[in-house]
Amino acid sequence: MFGKKEEVGKVGKVDTLIGPDAEIKGTISTKGTLRIDGSIDGGVTNAEAVVVGEDGKVKGDINAQTVVVGGKIAGNIIASANIEMLPHSQVKGNINAPQLYIAEGAIFEGNCIMSKRQEKVTEPEFKLKEMK
Repeated sequence: MFGKKEEVGKVGKVDTLIGPDAEIKGTISTKGTLRIDGSIDGGVTNAEAVVVGEDGKVKGDINAQTVVVGGKIAGNIIASANIEMLPHSQVKGNINAPQLYIAEGAIFEGNCIMSKRQEKVTEPEFKLKEMK
């Protein structure tokens, strides 16, 4: 955790952008980096990295290698590398990741499992409860 902060949040180039006026219903499957500045009512699977911007909203589960949250997520997050919650971000759901960074001012409601780093994202050892 200490001394490795420079690695967190660096996700490389953005392959797919959901703009601030976009509203998507359904699950997005992508192999690259996805940035969400609009809203998704569904989930995200197979992504290398997911970045939820300050005004971004996701209602659904996210399954990726790296997840950076600046906005709001109502759903479970499974990350094979790490999850970073920026100031003013909100997550209501369970998370499973080997590394978790929560900035001051972020809100997290749920359970957390910190597992070993995995090459591929898999289902957690416990069933994540559904959000209401």
